[in-house]
Amino acid sequence: MTDPASDRVPDHAPDRAHRLGGLLARDPVVVAAGAEVFADALAAQAVPVVPVDWRPPPAGTGTALAAVLGDPGHADANARAVRRMVTARPHLVDVRPAREVLGLDTGTFLHAGPPLDWERASGPMRGALVGAMLLEGLAETPLGAEHALERGAATLEPCHRHATVGPMAGVVGPSMWMLVVEDAEHGGTAYCSLNEGLGKVLRYGAYGPEVIDRLTWMGEVLGPALAAAVRAHGPLDLMAIIARAVQMGDELHNRNRAATSLLLRELAPALLAAEEVPRDRAAAALRFAAGNDHFFLNAGMAAAKACADAARNVPGSSLVVAMARNGTDFGVQVSGTGDRWFTGPANVPDGLYLGGYGPGDANPDIGDSAITETVGMGGFALAAAPAIVRFVGGEVADALAATHRMYEITLAEHPVLQVPSLSFRGTPVGVDVTRVVRTGILPVIDTGIAGREPGTGQVGAGLVEPPPNVFADALDALAASARPPGRQGFAGSPTGRG
Repeated sequence: MTDPASDRVPDHAPDRAHRLGGLLARDPVVVAAGAEVFADALAAQAVPVVPVDWRPPPAGTGTALAAVLGDPGHADANARAVRRMVTARPHLVDVRPAREVLGLDTGTFLHAGPPLDWERASGPMRGALVGAMLLEGLAETPLGAEHALERGAATLEPCHRHATVGPMAGVVGPSMWMLVVEDAEHGGTAYCSLNEGLGKVLRYGAYGPEVIDRLTWMGEVLGPALAAAVRAHGPLDLMAIIARAVQMGDELHNRNRAATSLLLRELAPALLAAEEVPRDRAAAALRFAAGNDHFFLNAGMAAAKACADAARNVPGSSLVVAMARNGTDFGVQVSGTGDRWFTGPANVPDGLYLGGYGPGDANPDIGDSAITETVGMGGFALAAAPAIVRFVGGEVADALAATHRMYEITLAEHPVLQVPSLSFRGTPVGVDVTRVVRTGILPVIDTGIAGREPGTGQVGAGLVEPPPNVFADALDALAASARPPGRQGFAGSPTGRG
């Protein structure tokens, strides 16, 4: 109001104007959330409008959200968990057979995703298990392998139960060579098999003679050669390679071209200097790795597993520490709920198909490789890899939008994985169950697509989302152990420090 005596604006008016942020001095902009019809109507009238991708939390989740968010130690637990995730320092330290590092007995196989038995296994999972039986000499023919598996001749266990991750079907047998990755900061160890390449390979469910011959060669030549190179080189800082690769256009799930080149630059001199590796074998190993742009993927997965495992078992934390698929189920594990799996039906990816294949040939999503998204790579780093859209579909703007959307459901920005196109902003990292449920935004995963029939191999690549129920179920479990406001610490931890 004005001063009636002088008709002047009182002295406190500038402060009020400052508090209003200049709203009266510029044109208004409408923010529209929910139904698109309102935003569309405004846009049709040339009214500036900012659409917000928001929907109300699913019915029945309000009580659980209140319990978890009202836990007095919840925020500190999440801060601790995500801090451990982003400060992990995974190093490649060795390459050794699975029977040595994992203690696998003959007839025991690891697989990707949540627990699974033969009866519920999808086509590519069955194909990979058949191939593993042939490789280990437990069957002479594919049909004989199927019959043996039907009779329960093999023990099946999830890779994650053994601090391991496996791409696609993720099947690991005792004779397969494993990358050994140690976390130099927190002390954990993670493992992953060697990458076979693309096309008809075991991880996509193929098991023909060329698949078994390749795996046999990898066991006899590639594994020992890499072991000699890694031991001669010494511990190799994988996060340093990953950080550089992100700035060179990789997202470290479906695009590993830069990371593979950087890895070979590190290991090639050590391999050539290793006297125990004949020159022809060293050349063959380098030729194989250099001809496979995804060769680094498995090392990156093991690095991601080490980072995620560093954040496990923080009571009260709603941080996701595993996202994995077995071709039938999609499962997540959460820091505050231990090794418990929360599962739902795996979805079929939406993407581009090879040759004459189409959606009808695709199996539901499969593989442990979503461990990359779990720690801020893959679909969460799409803005760093615009060229990925040529492989998974969409436009460059879609890649940028996907990364921006993931900031809404994560706890932090990665201090090491920085995206040039976002002014070197860190990738979104640390999927938070409560944020996923509150916003309705699901993690985006870029992935390969396996053929649904055993023996087919890869049929395409694309993007996929988890089933929403896995996060709501995890939220319910967290709520059951949450402390009410006014109580200190978390269930099972009187100090609140875990």
